[in-house]
Amino acid sequence: MKAISVLGSTGSIGTQTLEIAAEFPGRFKVVALTASRNLDLLIEQIIEHRPEVVALADAELVAVLRQRLQDLNPGQRPGPLPEVLGGSDGLCAAAAWPSADLVVTGIVGCAGLLPTLAAIRAGKDLALANKETLIAAGPVVLPELKTSGSRLLPADSEHSAIFQCLQGTPWADSARLSTGVPTPGLRRIQLTASGGAFRDWPAADLTKATVADATSHPNWTMGRKITVDSATLMNKGLEVIEAHYLFGLDFDAIEIVIHPQSIIHSMVELADSSVLAQLGWPDMKLPILYCLSWPDRLATPWRRLDLTEVGTLSFRAPDRAKYPCMELAYAAGRAGGTMPAVLNAANEQAVALFLDGRIHFLDIPRLIERICERHGADLRADPSLEDVLAVDGWARAAVREAAATATAQLLIA
Repeated sequence: MKAISVLGSTGSIGTQTLEIAAEFPGRFKVVALTASRNLDLLIEQIIEHRPEVVALADAELVAVLRQRLQDLNPGQRPGPLPEVLGGSDGLCAAAAWPSADLVVTGIVGCAGLLPTLAAIRAGKDLALANKETLIAAGPVVLPELKTSGSRLLPADSEHSAIFQCLQGTPWADSARLSTGVPTPGLRRIQLTASGGAFRDWPAADLTKATVADATSHPNWTMGRKITVDSATLMNKGLEVIEAHYLFGLDFDAIEIVIHPQSIIHSMVELADSSVLAQLGWPDMKLPILYCLSWPDRLATPWRRLDLTEVGTLSFRAPDRAKYPCMELAYAAGRAGGTMPAVLNAANEQAVALFLDGRIHFLDIPRLIERICERHGADLRADPSLEDVLAVDGWARAAVREAAATATAQLLIA
């Protein structure tokens, strides 16, 4: 029985993780949950999974949750009520909960960084679904992993695919994960991308792109922010940076390939020129399950892949004119230090402004590029956690300031 802590239990990664735990009650036990404000869903999860501790990001809701749990009918109560904590300290306590063996990091954005570090410092293994852990704070996280001995198991589909492909190679010693040391025998990584909402649009037509257009993904059902990142291809650029930290390859050896069917989730080329790929239907539950069960594989009743049903697998190079965020991510990764943190924060803030209707879709890369250029003179090559958090806050404020002092038309011109 593996005890798991789920950070961000009411989000997409968290809910799918709990679905898996419910499907395999003899293999997984949920001991800790964290959430933000969705108390209705959280209470349902508490009743079903009976965790030992629950933490709320919004500390003001702690008393409300405690009262609602006390008010449950006797037949609904999940045995002993869980300990309820709040705020950043509460999230960190749940992440480092003593009885947990594995922590699933499903909190979106830099809000998940401190709880993830708390889990690492407590020596917990992590199912990594929070990209910011490595993208924004890779130089901070890698030494912490080395000290604690914690292992990062990638929970997103692309890095899980790479991880799975490498299990049959001399690299299979998982201690190499996130050490920054090049992976033996690995020549190249190819990250597959659906191409997002605008993969079939001419680049010139993006001037007409709306929020509704950008949040309509052709293959995946995801949150609005990550769906916009897919439309800009920033999600794939961030995954390039994450792959660099996870597998130790130079940026020139990490490529992006548009694969509209989303059946091949990524590929690796080995030293002898063999290429290995991991295939499956577009479903996040499989990479999450592999993180939870690794090094074992569990039999599932899930839909099996039928390539005759798929029919055709196609690939093409990404259109650089359509996806300027991709180049910005490569540039930030190569710059290193605090630049990826600035890139990530600027992107999060720009996407938020776009979803609020305050800027145009094409303003997203313009704002990111402007903020990254401004940060160039102040880049910290070997940042501390405080440096990462400081530039994260600075970049968000700088994006808001830039958007407030210029119209979308001026930014695009």
